[in-house]
Amino acid sequence: MKVIIIAAGFGNRLGTDTKKIPKGLQNINGKSIIEKQIELFNEFGINDISIITGPYENFGIKNVKYIHDEDYQNHDVLGSLMAARNDILGDVLTSYSDIIFDKKILQEILQFDGDIGVPVDYQWKEAYIDRNQHPISEADTVLIKNNKIIKIEKGIKKNKIDEKIAEFLGPLKLSSKGSKIIVDIYKNLENTHKGKFGKASSLKKAYLTDLLQYLINSGINVVPIKISGKWCEIDTPQDLENARKIF
Repeated sequence: MKVIIIAAGFGNRLGTDTKKIPKGLQNINGKSIIEKQIELFNEFGINDISIITGPYENFGIKNVKYIHDEDYQNHDVLGSLMAARNDILGDVLTSYSDIIFDKKILQEILQFDGDIGVPVDYQWKEAYIDRNQHPISEADTVLIKNNKIIKIEKGIKKNKIDEKIAEFLGPLKLSSKGSKIIVDIYKNLENTHKGKFGKASSLKKAYLTDLLQYLINSGINVVPIKISGKWCEIDTPQDLENARKIF
């Protein structure tokens, strides 16, 4: 198992906090966000860890591999992840540099034995109470039916009683087959796709959710991984303070 952490963004919504320190290095009670993730991965025996960088090329964290996204200014999350395509081999867990989750959640993710797994939170609305700097409309929601994700985007509303809505945490759990599917499809899209891609203006500007929806539309099974622990996304100063209270 290897881990790839996407840390190539600017983190502009954190304001002055990220002018000198990247989002992933923001301090959460003595350790950075990324250090807390790595510490947890190591606890589960995962030591093959890569960090995809952008405007900040070296985070000063030892015993990790750095992969620089040379085109980070033109990429969003998906393009930055694919800067590490040569490392997306075998069992892979991708993660964002602006999330923290506890041991229980990581254990639930690692227990998934399918090809493409997406961790989701069914109790997601609770985290948006008094979260006025990051409204609920900005949540990456997933529509689930018969234990399959049928839609992933912001602002989803269910139409049928047997459908459920949850929030996508950000990580992605891939088997060897899943890794090959993801990389092969992206390479093909690079060579053939023009114009908008999903909700994005182009493939380069696409999010991971845009690719996941493309997979779903192509008939590829994307499975929800139900989580039940503590986690938070750190996107605003308010989120940063909340993370310091939780972790």
